[in-house]
Amino acid sequence: MDSSLAGYHLFFGTFAFVLGAVVGSFLNVCIYRMPLDLSVNQPRRSFCPSCKKQLKWHQNIPLLSWLFLRGRCASCGSRIAFRYFAVELLTALLFLSVWLQFPWQVALAYWVFVSLLIVGTFIDFEHFIIPDEVTIGGAIAGILACFLVPALMSADGRWTAVLNSALSALLGYVILWIVLEAGKKVFGKKRVRLDAPTPFTWSRKGEDADFAVGDEKELWSDYFSRETDVLILVCDEGAIDGRVLGRVDLRFHYNRVKIGDEETLLDTVDQISGVVRELQIPREAMGRGDLKFLAAIGAFLGWRAVLFSVFAGSLLGSLVGLATLLMGERVWSAKLPFGPYLAFGGLVWMFFGESLLSWYMGLLNPP
Repeated sequence: MDSSLAGYHLFFGTFAFVLGAVVGSFLNVCIYRMPLDLSVNQPRRSFCPSCKKQLKWHQNIPLLSWLFLRGRCASCGSRIAFRYFAVELLTALLFLSVWLQFPWQVALAYWVFVSLLIVGTFIDFEHFIIPDEVTIGGAIAGILACFLVPALMSADGRWTAVLNSALSALLGYVILWIVLEAGKKVFGKKRVRLDAPTPFTWSRKGEDADFAVGDEKELWSDYFSRETDVLILVCDEGAIDGRVLGRVDLRFHYNRVKIGDEETLLDTVDQISGVVRELQIPREAMGRGDLKFLAAIGAFLGWRAVLFSVFAGSLLGSLVGLATLLMGERVWSAKLPFGPYLAFGGLVWMFFGESLLSWYMGLLNPP
């Protein structure tokens, strides 16, 4: 390799890494603000999550500022999560890896793709949701990218690439929709017999409520995905706004509670409390955001990536779930986000899909 070509690769490799770090800084803004329904544009400058003071320019240099500040806010001294540094570094490394492996037109599209995966992954880890801006927006971006760069679908014509992208997105959504509906029928209820009678409270919180059983506390809305979902508490004692009910079974829908033939709208209640010994909680195989997330993966990578992402994501998610049970205390309300594992499958396919497929076909047809 002559010196001019080496210089070319060094310059653009460095550019890709630095651009990735800068984009990663913006992705941190999205990860923090989107779940809180805050604008990613206003305020334009980043601020400390604790004291809300806006950062000066030299306190917001990707990668370097977090290291120089030793992970603490310069104004209030509060700890700044390592996640901010990790997202910037991960984005920088992925941008560089994409640039080194793919033609520049494809690399530009994949930079958008990996940015969406990173935002969706970290939001899902923390909040168990994936915003529509990432999922639906990602699917639309993928279809548009395939129109501009048909090579993403290994197609010669733009409209052929668009059709392949759209059908792959639809396949991703439909596959997980089938899994979701089948899982609801088979595993849609979880019965939990507590080791001992345990205090519980349902307390109004604006338009939602806090639901606590012993030391475990969740938002009420986290338990309900459908109008037909029912949560049942078998109580040794119960009370609604101070009205003692004694030994009772409480059958909850999201907006009402039924006691025998009597139904009470939860909008008229401030607190429900008591002692529970058994619960039956509704549950889903996954959130609907995962369906749209897989559609976005399909829109960028095609139908084979959809199938691989489901397989790899399910395998990795199962291993992590098993490790969590073996290493920690079993919690009856524990949830695992599936989006990050789908993202992992998508990334593996993007970088190694063709090699893995060739290896697998070689196993089926040995020389």
